[in-house]
Amino acid sequence: MRRFAALVVLAALPLALSVALHAATTAQIPDWAYAIAPPPPPLAPGEVRPPNPAQTDTTLKTLPGSTKQIPRNRINGTTDWFPEDHPAMPNIVSNGRTGDPNATACSTCHLVNGKGRPENASVSGLPVSYFLQQLKDFRADQRKSAESRKANTNRMVLIAKSLTPDEMQAAAEYFGAIKWTPWVRVVETNTVAKMKSNGGIWVPIEGEGAGKEPIGVRIIETPENVEFTEVYRSTRSGVIAYVPMGSIKKGEALVKTGGNGKTIACGECHGPDLLGMGPVPGIAGRSPSYLGRELYDMQAGTRNGEWTQLMKPVVAKLTSEDLVNILAYVSSRPVAPAANATK
Repeated sequence: MRRFAALVVLAALPLALSVALHAATTAQIPDWAYAIAPPPPPLAPGEVRPPNPAQTDTTLKTLPGSTKQIPRNRINGTTDWFPEDHPAMPNIVSNGRTGDPNATACSTCHLVNGKGRPENASVSGLPVSYFLQQLKDFRADQRKSAESRKANTNRMVLIAKSLTPDEMQAAAEYFGAIKWTPWVRVVETNTVAKMKSNGGIWVPIEGEGAGKEPIGVRIIETPENVEFTEVYRSTRSGVIAYVPMGSIKKGEALVKTGGNGKTIACGECHGPDLLGMGPVPGIAGRSPSYLGRELYDMQAGTRNGEWTQLMKPVVAKLTSEDLVNILAYVSSRPVAPAANATK
């Protein structure tokens, strides 16, 4: 019996070693990129959760550079502070379709100029054909999150399935016509403020629990101005991405050379300046949180679809540190300056 048990153990060793080797040579789920907030504390018997003060606040708010005054309780992602910054919006972008709760306005999450926020995608400046393919992939259940708690990915599947072909085309052409401009400021650092997730966005902890901590193998993307981003939904106030010291240079080597076979040089498909090439989207200066989620989802096998098959060998061997380094470099790359930028 002991001999049999020993043989079973020996037979299992190659599999165990294979699993361990795979874990050591691929990335672990990057919690920093998904920014999942913990659930609220449970209510005591008979207790009622207090309403959000913002829902009843009728105080008029404004933003620097905008002529508008809007009650606080009416401000959301569809709020258009700067209509001069973008073309006329199709209805599916500005309002959504009445009567279908899943056909919500694109701007609710991605903002009226398509800049998006760290918890979702930046969609402005994408090739129309690529944009449409992603919607088709969502409809076909080919795009899912490796983090099961990433609710807005599941929401996007429902939205894509509700859109008509005309609505998809209108959104793709609208956002495709808006040039991608600087939005992410990348800063190398050894330490970063302690953060909490607020609806999928990292914001500094204030008061009790505030302080600094080592950045480790993470990228922390947070608003330049938390109030402008969270309260006002400003489409001119970008984000800071804190990255580890030395990560940009390490990432440059991987991005430009492929790291001696570890990956494939990004410029071969995304263009020499990473600004896109034909139907392939630009990745320069985009959200490292979003890009990190997508690369990991591809590696984990939860994001599939037509274009994803080309990316599978690119991400297959990347470790957690590789992902951070690549994203630090890619997100730091310059794009054309914006006409108006408010920090």
